[in-house]
Amino acid sequence: MTAVDDSAAARRGSEPTEPPPPGSGQRRRWPDLVAVAVLAAGLLLPLRGLLVNQGPPMEEGFMLVFPELVLRGELPNRDFLHLYGPGGLWVLAGAFKVFGVSLLVERLVAFLQLAGIVFGVYLIARRWGRLLGLASAVISLVIIVPPLGLTALAWNGAVALGLLALVAALASLDRDQGHTRTVVAGVLFGFALLYRLDLVVAVALGAVALARGARSGFARRLTAGLALGLSPYLIHLFTAGPSTVIRGMILDPVVYLRGGRRLPIPPRPGRLDGFLQRAGDLRRLDWPLPVPRTATQLTIWFFVLLASATFVLVVGWWAFRQDRGSIRARALLAVGAFGFGLLPQAVQRVDSAHFAWVSCVPVAMLPVAIAEVLRRRRPHGSPRRQALTSGAAVTAMVLLLFPNFTFRTYADYSVQTFGYHRNSWKIAHDGRIFFYGRADVADAAKQLLADLDEIAEPGQKVVVGESDLRRTNYSDAYLYYLLLPDLVPGTHYIEMDPGMANREGSGLADDVRAADFVILSSVWDDWREPNDSRELGSDEPNQVLRRHFCLVGDYDGFYRLYRRCR
Repeated sequence: MTAVDDSAAARRGSEPTEPPPPGSGQRRRWPDLVAVAVLAAGLLLPLRGLLVNQGPPMEEGFMLVFPELVLRGELPNRDFLHLYGPGGLWVLAGAFKVFGVSLLVERLVAFLQLAGIVFGVYLIARRWGRLLGLASAVISLVIIVPPLGLTALAWNGAVALGLLALVAALASLDRDQGHTRTVVAGVLFGFALLYRLDLVVAVALGAVALARGARSGFARRLTAGLALGLSPYLIHLFTAGPSTVIRGMILDPVVYLRGGRRLPIPPRPGRLDGFLQRAGDLRRLDWPLPVPRTATQLTIWFFVLLASATFVLVVGWWAFRQDRGSIRARALLAVGAFGFGLLPQAVQRVDSAHFAWVSCVPVAMLPVAIAEVLRRRRPHGSPRRQALTSGAAVTAMVLLLFPNFTFRTYADYSVQTFGYHRNSWKIAHDGRIFFYGRADVADAAKQLLADLDEIAEPGQKVVVGESDLRRTNYSDAYLYYLLLPDLVPGTHYIEMDPGMANREGSGLADDVRAADFVILSSVWDDWREPNDSRELGSDEPNQVLRRHFCLVGDYDGFYRLYRRCR
């Protein structure tokens, strides 16, 4: 059989209980509206807490700065370090152009990305019924919301687009005349790669699973849509230059970055190796249930993720081999292949953020895979009971085995919505705001910005780095956002990474030499990770600073401001 035809499968008796797809007009709509309302409530409950919570100072900082630089005519890879595709920056730049440059706009775009993941999971899992659709989407929600709050990172946008591409492709296979949907699916896959080129493995596996044995012309239309979605890369290659794009999107993240970001595999159950992981573990919401220690939870999560991704893929393949005409079997195979293709992201740096960015698909689809096994092994069993059993089992697993990174953090954001357990302080400057997680650092930053206002002139350049420029583990890039548009970033390395900004000949020393002001932060001096970030890089930027810059002020030991000596 080459065409996907579940009605024929039902006539053979192979899948008598498979419901028609959503939107078929054969079922009442209001239960689906209730499910959507539940998911919307789940997303909205922590929203206010997320909007006023601290964002990651470097990651959210550069996702605020980069789109504004794009609006000023600068190009990623050529004018500033950017390790991913330009798609996310273009979308944010468009949002800033329409609604203005602000933290609120950036965080609302991030919210839409998270919603895209949650509802993408729901629309795929919904093929097994509303209960399983809701269970899978809720699990995805409590996994994907906590890691970095509302930061419009390219990864989340790419995964959301990839899931929606699967939804569109499966919808096209539901009907004999789904040609437009197939092209749309390909375009969405292309857009996903425009956000993150390293999603290519997941997209390729998902697309192959969709096209295998599908009706004639499906693969051709999917490929045409993919080419159309990828075509904006031609603009980026032409404007930024092929060599800078290849270096910025392939060589920098794959060759130069990995040694300074890699952590021991598997995560050690006795200690947290990631610096930001340890910092985040200091402020946990009180939790009524007994839980393993945080490092142990991370280790457990690692193995659960690997097992879940493998299990969903294997069950999808098994179900597809059982009945190649089943759209549900094909859906499970496609989402299983897509989720399995996300695993490199979880392995490249084994911390909770990377685990969440991957788990939001395979762990969320685990209830569906379990229910599929139960249904095929016990075809006369109650589908509702099977759905409840599998959904409750996976929810309990996430709740009991690694709650610190999921339910507990989600609950923390939710109570912050109502003013409880707030751990953020506002830094405001010239109408722009950022929220920081330490009052003392926020106060120091405010005084620093006030002093800069007194001595700086519009258009001057500023460089922000660590207290010792031989180490470039992290950056308070949010300061660039607060200082724009009056003061402009004076370095290619707005995002600081070990082994890149501090390597010999990186150009950082030249950037410091050409700057008018330098801000050094000691907030990250305790950065200790078992990787190449411990190695000191070139001392040339420090030498340039000592020769050409004079100290203006020290701000409670957290920041030092230098200006070019006259």
